[in-house]
Amino acid sequence: MSEFVLHPTLAADSYLLGRVGALQVLLHRSALFPWFMLVPEDAATELHELPPALRAALQALADRLGRFVLRHWACDKLNVAAIGNVVPQLHLHVIGRRQDDALWPRVVWGNVPAGALRSAEEAAAIAARLREAQILG
Repeated sequence: MSEFVLHPTLAADSYLLGRVGALQVLLHRSALFPWFMLVPEDAATELHELPPALRAALQALADRLGRFVLRHWACDKLNVAAIGNVVPQLHLHVIGRRQDDALWPRVVWGNVPAGALRSAEEAAAIAARLREAQILG
């Protein structure tokens, strides 16, 4: 099996916060939303192609992360989606939305305005909170 390589677009758009098993936990660089991406370290491009244990781990992590996002950021809605039209590598978005956010009620994909970028220090602080909540190891 070849070594897993994160798609360049995902790498450019996010911070790697850590791994949970064979799942990478990324945080989008936009500071407008709590926007995470979970990336299985697998060649599958569709959810149904994942080995059952990895798919179950992905769903369980998305559930735990989603509950954290809703609670920590007091979000009104949680968007969870695997779109993959622009980036073919399988990744699951977990995005907290609020009725007062910059794009409500529109979708975030392809609509995020420039600027308002999250710093590496803020990403590290969020990773620490995820570790405290036992979401990241």
